[in-house]
Amino acid sequence: MIDGILFRERTGVPWRDLPARFGKWKTVYERLRRWSANGTWDKILRAVQAGADAAGRIDWSMASVDSTSCRAHQHAAGARKKPPRVPGRRHTPRQHRPDEGLGRSRGGPTCTIHLAGEGRRRPLSFVITPGQWGDAPHLIPVMEGIRVARPGGGHPRTRPDHLGGDKAYSSRRNRRYLRRRHIKHTIPEPKDQRANRKRRGSKGGRPAGFDKTIHKRRSEVERTINRLKNFRAVATRYDKRASTARHRRRDLALASSVIRRTEPGGEALENQWNSAAVRHYRAAEPSRLVKDVPLYTL
Repeated sequence: MIDGILFRERTGVPWRDLPARFGKWKTVYERLRRWSANGTWDKILRAVQAGADAAGRIDWSMASVDSTSCRAHQHAAGARKKPPRVPGRRHTPRQHRPDEGLGRSRGGPTCTIHLAGEGRRRPLSFVITPGQWGDAPHLIPVMEGIRVARPGGGHPRTRPDHLGGDKAYSSRRNRRYLRRRHIKHTIPEPKDQRANRKRRGSKGGRPAGFDKTIHKRRSEVERTINRLKNFRAVATRYDKRASTARHRRRDLALASSVIRRTEPGGEALENQWNSAAVRHYRAAEPSRLVKDVPLYTL
């Protein structure tokens, strides 16, 4: 069943066209829908991140933030106005969005992925918004989402040593936030902000520091996005509900987990991926008995 879910995320085929070898498409979809609503996929991703950090496979020396726009298929529009419910429960799914994370632009319906990636081109945190929303207001939510647990216990790792970003993330609010958390950052200052600072004189504050050599590493997060968009269900949105199926967040969690275990030298993480999937499967489906969770190999 996990194989069928990953196959669909990779290829983006309609659910009814899922190959018969994965079982009934409805059963696979309902499992994905249930686990998306109760946060099981996010827990699996957190477990994989913790294992990678314990093995020294996360580069905390540099993290970068960026965003990418994803076109929505025509089938993604037209969701019901009534709030959805978690299957078998009476409450709404986690992080339900009344706008379904779907925005309108000249090119049609879109959504935006705001993402933080570490130095080895793997995602640490992401936030999903409608396509027309800006980048600067979402730097703080993205940074707050970085929480990599430590296997030995204690507080999770939440801060990279350095943060990079483009001009879209430059604002006094963001810079105050990063200074308060003692995070060094390299974010270029746009011309209008520079002119406004000079116009205010001493009240405008000191100029923001900028290192061109460090700023070149911002391409790492762009390559991270390219890797994620190899999954067709990430590159294009097909589902109507952002809460019931948690499309973009669920798709990104799945893609990130698979990328981490299939990269060169990542075979050691496969057993941890399996054990995390089985553990959270048992927690999400206590009435079912499972011995192993097969994985779709890309």
